[in-house]
Amino acid sequence: MASHATGDGGIPPRDATKRGLTRIMTLGGAYGTRNYTVKDLLDQKGQKVLVETATFSPEEAAAAEKAGIDTMKVRFDPSHPDLAVAIRKAAPNTFMAFSVPLVAAASEVDAVRLAYDAMSLGADAIMCQWSPRFVSAAAEGGVPVQGHAGLVPRKSTWTGGLKAVGKTLEEAIWVYREIKALEDAGAYAVEVEVIPEKLLAEISKRTTLLTSSIGAGSGGDIQFLFAEDILGNNPPPYPRHSKQYRQLYKMKQEMQAERVAGFREFIDDVQQGRFPEPAHVVDAPDDLIETFTHTVDRGE
Repeated sequence: MASHATGDGGIPPRDATKRGLTRIMTLGGAYGTRNYTVKDLLDQKGQKVLVETATFSPEEAAAAEKAGIDTMKVRFDPSHPDLAVAIRKAAPNTFMAFSVPLVAAASEVDAVRLAYDAMSLGADAIMCQWSPRFVSAAAEGGVPVQGHAGLVPRKSTWTGGLKAVGKTLEEAIWVYREIKALEDAGAYAVEVEVIPEKLLAEISKRTTLLTSSIGAGSGGDIQFLFAEDILGNNPPPYPRHSKQYRQLYKMKQEMQAERVAGFREFIDDVQQGRFPEPAHVVDAPDDLIETFTHTVDRGE
């Protein structure tokens, strides 16, 4: 029988704490180790700014964990969960929220079911654009929920399109009330997107939620950027709030140009008789070919 004291049966050993990790069991029943629990994160509010990213491949997730990122998000497609699972496995020790699709839940029951599906695959929390009613249902089921406020791209028709929100008193009050409604619903955190920096700073003082800032300046508890922006995975134009610390798109373009050049040189070498060279072929013994042709031509 597995022993909680010894760490048998997949239970993390007690020395995990020496590596700065906390032993946990996921809501889905799997043992593991994490750099943070929800309690740990909430204890950091007002103490330090955490750093968060959203990764889109196992390679990005592994790199982010190795670099020391605090928390991650990953898109969760319930009909094709393999990628989210692979990303979870690539960063096994990092607190990770699965971002669930807005339109995948049409009722409180759907919301709880979808949240449980994500948690059963190793999520430490879910991130959503749901209404407080759906958030409340998932939270009551024991699921840590991060909501979304400010510019919510999928709901941007209500705020005038893909642009900053909260630049008028009416909008600022609306953003504040949206965040307080998520707090009342039982969320532990909220992603706040593209609102004025000073507004987020004041709202963050007035909510118990961890505020994750993307395009909302340094006034929140967490600073969030997508991995594709950090790494420069895509060509310009870039979001105004993003910063490219690497230019992987440029590197990929250079690699593609090198591929084309390599194929062209190969084609040219063959056509000009420069390939294969003697070093690329197998030599036959001096008398083999003469004996071979003699034998074949005689019909033997």
